[in-house]
Amino acid sequence: MANHPSAEKRNRQRIESTNRNRAVKSAVRTAVKKARTAIAGGDSKKAADPVKAASQALARAASKGIIPARSASRVTARIEAALAKSARPAS
Repeated sequence: MANHPSAEKRNRQRIESTNRNRAVKSAVRTAVKKARTAIAGGDSKKAADPVKAASQALARAASKGIIPARSASRVTARIEAALAKSARPAS
């Protein structure tokens, strides 16, 4: 339990930022899941918008420090590579 006013304030800040970060992480996971589902659907033109939204959400979360920048870059690269692969004609 916090015994000083500054410690009490820090605890309040921790709770607020945890809730904010949790909401952003959840939104990012949802966007990535929608992008992967759209890619799996097969139509690369329809999948382009969810992939763009997911990459923007990842970049935003990384810039705020909510997720590591390298993790955001890696996930973005993987979903964009999957989109490019689905857009190629099957040979």
